[in-house]
Amino acid sequence: MGHGHGHGHTAGSASARHLPRLAAALAIGAAFMVLEFAVGFATSSLALISDAAHMLTDVVGVGMALTAILLARRSTPTHRRTFGLYRAEVLAALGNALLLFGVAGYVLYEAISRIADPPEVPGLPVVLAATAGLVANLASFALLRSGAKESINLRGAYLEVLADLIGSVGVLVSGAITLLTGWRYADPVIGVAIGLFVLPRTYVLARRALRILFQHAPELVDVRAINAELAALPGVADVHDLHIWTLTSGMEVASAHLTVDADADGSEVLLAAQRLLAGTHGIDHATLQVEAQEAAKRCTELTW
Repeated sequence: MGHGHGHGHTAGSASARHLPRLAAALAIGAAFMVLEFAVGFATSSLALISDAAHMLTDVVGVGMALTAILLARRSTPTHRRTFGLYRAEVLAALGNALLLFGVAGYVLYEAISRIADPPEVPGLPVVLAATAGLVANLASFALLRSGAKESINLRGAYLEVLADLIGSVGVLVSGAITLLTGWRYADPVIGVAIGLFVLPRTYVLARRALRILFQHAPELVDVRAINAELAALPGVADVHDLHIWTLTSGMEVASAHLTVDADADGSEVLLAAQRLLAGTHGIDHATLQVEAQEAAKRCTELTW
């Protein structure tokens, strides 16, 4: 006796309702990225170029996030794609992390190579461009902040904007120091600081995405405790083949075999297990197989 139970996610995921905010953040980022690149190359400011590169990852990252949401909205399961396209969001988050690793490495390399002979950078254009970039990042930050709590995909875009926001502040400080003191090392030093700032946050994002792709149990879920709770339900003799994983942000999935006593009512056991998983642990989509002890013997023959 088996049963699959779950609530529909017709909107594609928690991030779908934030689609207009993502679109606005994409437009803002693209416009100010062009401005920062233009001024950065015109003034030879590594700090400004690095901030523009971060903004490029914002644009690409938000664009991937938008694409992932549009794909997820079409994630009606089929006989081939039985879980739809929800994982597109996780892949987009991992892609964002790889972009950030690449940009941070580039900035560190360029900054270190320039420290020996830093070029003269005019402070005023850098300050003006960094101020414009800061305003743009503040707007994008406000647009994406709420959605970042619900979706790893939106969190990827949000972290890029956050890193770029801090980067814009750094560029502003660099330009101000150059403008007021003429100290040529301010620009490469700030470039190194921006690169070092983004790396730990990128690592966390990549780790979260890989945990989902490798189908690890969610970090806040104690699989052993759930196994024990299921085994303690009236009529349950044994619990085995328990798997809990994340399909995409906010969508936890479970499957398990419940061996029941000979006199147990399988339907009551099934209902009690569903209530336990959904009510106590927030796992709405659980596929549970209720089986007699004779049928459970086959499970011991499986190699994985």
